[in-house]
Amino acid sequence: SATIVFEQSYHEVDGDSASLAELCCLLSALAEAPIQQGLAITGAVDQFGQVQAIGAVNEKIEGFYELCAARGLTGQQGVIIPAANLSQLNLEPHVIAAVERGDFTVYAVQHLNEALELLTQADQKGLYEKIEQRLRELQPQEPPPSLWQRWFGS
Repeated sequence: SATIVFEQSYHEVDGDSASLAELCCLLSALAEAPIQQGLAITGAVDQFGQVQAIGAVNEKIEGFYELCAARGLTGQQGVIIPAANLSQLNLEPHVIAAVERGDFTVYAVQHLNEALELLTQADQKGLYEKIEQRLRELQPQEPPPSLWQRWFGS
């Protein structure tokens, strides 16, 4: 079983900035579609799939960039952020230079579907068809009626 909560809470290191990542992971698992491991993702999401702004966007991007740089930039790494946070970007010059060189990418998304396509490299329609099929497979089958149920017609 899985639970995704669409609530906004901000207490110390608590918050909803991982809800987009959680939902993408759940849908990826249901579709049995692997997620690109060179991408980080942050963002809140509402019950309609709209991606919402988060706090500390610069620190999150720069933190993942530093990890990638320490391990070696491949040009395949990047971070997915809410489009609503674009106006708040104020990245360090070396991060901007890496983006300009194509060594690192910052993707801005407005909807869950955009993030899923980036993470799984699968088209939206095919991905949701796989999810629907998987949910049908996971749905418990109703056992045949027992002798007593058949006898008493219940």
